[in-house]
Amino acid sequence: MQLGTRWTSGDVPPRAVPAELHAAIASVDGALPADPLGQPRPRWTLTWLEGRPIAELDTGVLVTMEHDGTAAVRTIDDED
Repeated sequence: MQLGTRWTSGDVPPRAVPAELHAAIASVDGALPADPLGQPRPRWTLTWLEGRPIAELDTGVLVTMEHDGTAAVRTIDDED
């Protein structure tokens, strides 16, 4: 696994994030509840495993690229 990059939820993903993942990431970001206390937004981490990108949100949500090139949203619990 190689480390890619990090960015804050709600921000535009960096160029290193494949375009195929952008819509799924935006969907997850849009589903996050607003924080009335003004706490920092969670952050995404992009890594690569066996040549495929994995965007992981600090909350445990994963956006991965399937073998067919489509994006899939899972939680870390789904990976067990």
